[in-house]
Amino acid sequence: MNNVVKITSVKRESHDTRTFRFTFDKDAKAGQFVMVWVPGIDEIPMSLSSVRGKKSITVKAIGDATNAINKLEKGNYIGIRGPYGNGFSVEKSKNILIVGGGVGVAALMPLVRMTGSDTIIGARNKAEIIMKSDIERYSENVWVSTDDGSYGFKGNAVDLMKKKMKEKEYDLIVACGPEIMLYYVHKACTDASVDCQLSLERFMKCGAGLCGSCVMDGMRICEDGPVFNSEEITELKELGRFKRSPSGKKVKL
Repeated sequence: MNNVVKITSVKRESHDTRTFRFTFDKDAKAGQFVMVWVPGIDEIPMSLSSVRGKKSITVKAIGDATNAINKLEKGNYIGIRGPYGNGFSVEKSKNILIVGGGVGVAALMPLVRMTGSDTIIGARNKAEIIMKSDIERYSENVWVSTDDGSYGFKGNAVDLMKKKMKEKEYDLIVACGPEIMLYYVHKACTDASVDCQLSLERFMKCGAGLCGSCVMDGMRICEDGPVFNSEEITELKELGRFKRSPSGKKVKL
């Protein structure tokens, strides 16, 4: 059942990305997601970018539902159900490197607030960097990569991650971003014998493990994830290679 919640604030993160804060009294963990209902449009999964006190989602306008959400203002209403899935488990780790690519940075914000860990923000260019000032409030070491070199390190987030892994010993890499980025994060961590936890994304209809639309190699991203550890990722042979269409058909990425 959807809980209808009132948007209490809207923050512009970039030219096409905004953060919507709302009152939602259910407990949530870093890495979990909610299903967001936009009346008359669609219901879509969104990672929580804040899990304590008032909750928030951070939305990049890329489709019908996300474009509709990004037109909402303070005082408007949306439907929320959840939270769903498994979050990050970092209690046993001492030195964590958090790696966010694109809007995936938002899903890692609760973990940044909780741990203050070293953080990499990856973006295509300077205009698409999000949440840098927020992350700098909690993390002493914050590095930015841009594909075109318009800000910070020239290259992608994985290239910068490899560089930082050579400069400092980390016992856990936590990442969220485009799937091809996560594929290479896992490969780099495997090569370096460093544990990782990755937050994956798939098309979801129910969010509760019933419809099967988000299945990858027999694992339901909504129920068994969206956060997976190194060993689980190794078993996901479709990662970085295939996804499923809204009809459930497997298609190449």
